[in-house]
Amino acid sequence: LVTSRLILRQYVEEDFNDFYDLGKSKKVGPMAGWKPHESEEESRKIFDSFTKDDEVYAIYHKDDKKVIGSFGIHPDNKRRLENVFALGYVLREEYWGQGIVVEAGKEVIRHLFEDRCVDIISVYHYPFNKQSQRVIEKLGFKYEGTLRMATKIYDGTVHDDLCYSILKSEYEQIK
Repeated sequence: LVTSRLILRQYVEEDFNDFYDLGKSKKVGPMAGWKPHESEEESRKIFDSFTKDDEVYAIYHKDDKKVIGSFGIHPDNKRRLENVFALGYVLREEYWGQGIVVEAGKEVIRHLFEDRCVDIISVYHYPFNKQSQRVIEKLGFKYEGTLRMATKIYDGTVHDDLCYSILKSEYEQIK
């Protein structure tokens, strides 16, 4: 998937160092609910699973010639319907505030609705992740509600999930 600044593609071995730099960040992982990677070995296990998963895209920055994040298309465990996916994403902190995730998200949403004929896309964030909330709103998702005490994260704390979705018909109206 290609945008003006980005290529979203499957991970390849040459991406490992960029992936490790992202994974060990003390700010990125906790915003998404996962522990910063403590070693290259820890990153390697996750990276190897991503290289085998064609639903996790590396966000490659064309000008900087490096992977700066990930964008995942996952089964939505909160909806037991076919043709429904949930999005997840992370981005290196030095790229925050530049509209990168919105740019990538628009292309992923287009791909899901137009190429894969998905009916509904969901996305969730924790109450403390206001940056993600802004991205979700800019992408046109509608707030559905809060699932209280929904997810236990890496440090053992339990957090609410703020739930959003966009229907194919809503996408058609805003595209």
